[in-house]
Amino acid sequence: MNLSDFYYDLPEELIAQTPLEDRTSSRLLVLDRETGKTEHKHFRSVIDYMEKGDLLVMNNTRVIPARLIGEKEETGSKIEFLLLKRIDRDCWEVILKPGRKARPGAKFSFGNGLLKAEILEIAEEGNRIVRFSYDGIFEEILDKLGQMPLPPYIKEKLNDKERYQTVYSKFEGSAAAPTAGLHFTNEFLEEIRKKGINTAFVTLHVGLGTFRPVKVDNIKDHHMHSEHYFISEETANLINETKKNGGRIIAVGTTSVRVLETVADDSGFVKATEGDTSIFIYPGYKFKTVDKLITNFHLPESTLIMLISAFAGKEKVFAAYNEAVKERYRFFSFGDAMFIV
Repeated sequence: MNLSDFYYDLPEELIAQTPLEDRTSSRLLVLDRETGKTEHKHFRSVIDYMEKGDLLVMNNTRVIPARLIGEKEETGSKIEFLLLKRIDRDCWEVILKPGRKARPGAKFSFGNGLLKAEILEIAEEGNRIVRFSYDGIFEEILDKLGQMPLPPYIKEKLNDKERYQTVYSKFEGSAAAPTAGLHFTNEFLEEIRKKGINTAFVTLHVGLGTFRPVKVDNIKDHHMHSEHYFISEETANLINETKKNGGRIIAVGTTSVRVLETVADDSGFVKATEGDTSIFIYPGYKFKTVDKLITNFHLPESTLIMLISAFAGKEKVFAAYNEAVKERYRFFSFGDAMFIV
């Protein structure tokens, strides 16, 4: 299976640069994965495709302001840190820009010394392991100095940081938002629950690897990035009860899919657990737990479009994408939604 099989042509003006004022007002393309039939709706119509006893599973990770701009103490030259993964209380794996010459022992300062960092070692793919030093609480300092690490295709400034968070975000640790969840409001979730549809949460801290391009021609040779996840006893029980009672598991976003398919056994049942997943889902994969998927429109040749191609069939997905382009849908993180039923 070649990388070029997952390419589609997207006019740049269809890449959404800002979120809509009303989260639920985006458009919705509904794709029937059995027939390939599509329908054009608005996001609030997702409730019409859910039934009493179904379970909506969402990722409650929270994005941290993971982009820090500072300077090298020795030279005063500008540096950008992107926080990828917390290793322990003060140690992080980071991407440095420019960072090619940064060696262990190099020291950096942010916010006129409010936060300092020293490189400890060089990690995989040229990333660095750094130790931060500061007075006070790291999270408060990061909130003061850090910026939201918006995807590279978004050029507009985000005025309200909360618009790159889901309304149910809870556990800090992501470098990117689980964007399918950005369409929900608390009021709409309450409306869904009143219909008899249950809700549950998993946690997967999304890394910047989600934006990393696939660089191999044969996709099976791609090395998938690892992300930390957590699924509680309460959520595991809800999933298993839903399965036993004949309800459907509706995943919100590819990140929720990655957790559910990582922890499920061959019969689709799950157990409470925590760990790291580097699951790579592409056509040919047999889904064990997820029955329906709410997602956004994904980049050409990305691992995310490969995942939904596995879920609904590559030909059906790309026919739907071509239709979305023709109908001028808004694409990517702040764009419109797709419901694969």
